[in-house]
Amino acid sequence: MTEHTHATHPEIIKRLKRAEGHLKSVIAMIEGGKPCIDIAQQLSAVEKAIVNAKRTLIQDHLDHCLEEAVGALPRDKRQSIDEFKSITKFL
Repeated sequence: MTEHTHATHPEIIKRLKRAEGHLKSVIAMIEGGKPCIDIAQQLSAVEKAIVNAKRTLIQDHLDHCLEEAVGALPRDKRQSIDEFKSITKFL
């Protein structure tokens, strides 16, 4: 398999490493008997970081890989692809 990288990958890695740090903090908080509200707040931060990383990865894939696979299309056929890319931002 060939290497598959995009310009956004360093940003995604940064977000995932941030999530990893938050997750380690959550584990330590649970082990340390911290209040549930504090733990839930940190879990929310982990979840948000992962969701943002996933969203960036998917958008990048659509913007680059899908475009490459589909190639040049006439304007009337292009609309469906553009609408699909737009609606995925709401996932």
